[in-house]
Amino acid sequence: MLIGEVARRSGVSARMLRHYESRGLVRPSGRTGSGYREYSAEDIRRIFHIESLRSLGLSLREIGRALDDPGFTPSALVDDLIRQTRERIAAETELLTRLRRIDAADPTGWEGVLQVVALLQALGSKSADARQRAALSSVDEVPVPVEALVEAALSESDPNVAGALRWALARSGDGGPATLLAEGLGSPEAAVRERAVQSLAEMPDGEATARLRDALAHPDAVVRGYAALALGAQGTADAIPTLIDMIVAGRNDTDAADALSVLASDTATADQIATGLVDRLTHDTAEAPARGRLTQALAGIPGTTAARALMELSHDEDRAVALTATYLLQLRDAR
Repeated sequence: MLIGEVARRSGVSARMLRHYESRGLVRPSGRTGSGYREYSAEDIRRIFHIESLRSLGLSLREIGRALDDPGFTPSALVDDLIRQTRERIAAETELLTRLRRIDAADPTGWEGVLQVVALLQALGSKSADARQRAALSSVDEVPVPVEALVEAALSESDPNVAGALRWALARSGDGGPATLLAEGLGSPEAAVRERAVQSLAEMPDGEATARLRDALAHPDAVVRGYAALALGAQGTADAIPTLIDMIVAGRNDTDAADALSVLASDTATADQIATGLVDRLTHDTAEAPARGRLTQALAGIPGTTAARALMELSHDEDRAVALTATYLLQLRDAR
């Protein structure tokens, strides 16, 4: 079969076939009487083998070795190709992400593009000071896409930089940040989940509040706790059961008790909180320290339900609980 027919049937151009021949990859088995190249069926099979290996990303040198070296073992080469491909995909993905963020910033000219690029680079700097300056300048000087701020906030370990990033996110606009931060609550890394809920706690919009309500059912107790404290400060009664759980567990119990006292601003809610605390004291299998913390939490709850509970607790079998309740009653009487 002549070179033109081989090119037509194989899809490999005559020029490429000559290039393969010059590299010693495939040589026509014969020549016609006029001196034209003539390819045998075996030659054509080899051409298809070359094309198959090229599709895997092998160089022509590697292809020649694979086809001609009887002792060639492909596993090492394939492993190396996998590594190179992953590195290339990671680099291309990073570039695509950077380009999308520049596009989202909608710069008006090349000066704006360069400013966004510089700010994105600063957010990824090894210097905490540089990252903090970038976070603070992202609000007024150069608009940074929310995705970049969220990514930085979820990965930031320096507390000062993290605070600056949360401040920037809280001023970055509508519900977009809250939606992206909520995705961080599903991270397998506890530190990322904690940063996500801390950032949501500082977001002022309704979407963030909705996400925090959802977080009250999160399997991570730390996430539930941050969500409950934030919602309690906002006056959201949904946080009451989680806040009481925190007091029982002794996890940020003082903050949880303070949040309950803030929530107890009206009679109905105060009675609800007092009932919840008493229920855990009466029916819970909580140990003595937990019962003491629950009793102390009643100090910040106004109303007759809390007062009646303290009166009963002043006769509790646990002397520490009884003394605490008696002291709290004296304080209430003094007020």
